[in-house]
Amino acid sequence: MADELKPDLELDLKGLLCPLPMVRVSQNITKVAVGGIIKATASDPGSMADIPSWARTTGNEVVKTERDGKNFVFYVKRLK
Repeated sequence: MADELKPDLELDLKGLLCPLPMVRVSQNITKVAVGGIIKATASDPGSMADIPSWARTTGNEVVKTERDGKNFVFYVKRLK
């Protein structure tokens, strides 16, 4: 399944510090349809806690995380 993830929206959040990566994902989640995927790339290590926590509390899902060098990549699925 991981290889089949095709994001509907990609966000470059590199250089933004906590909590801005999570805020930007939150601001953009309604730009994708329910079931859609946002690919968010952040450089702040705090995003490793913030984005999954935000997803759980808002009823969305982080379906995959990756490490790309110094960056953290999140695939967030809109569930509602």
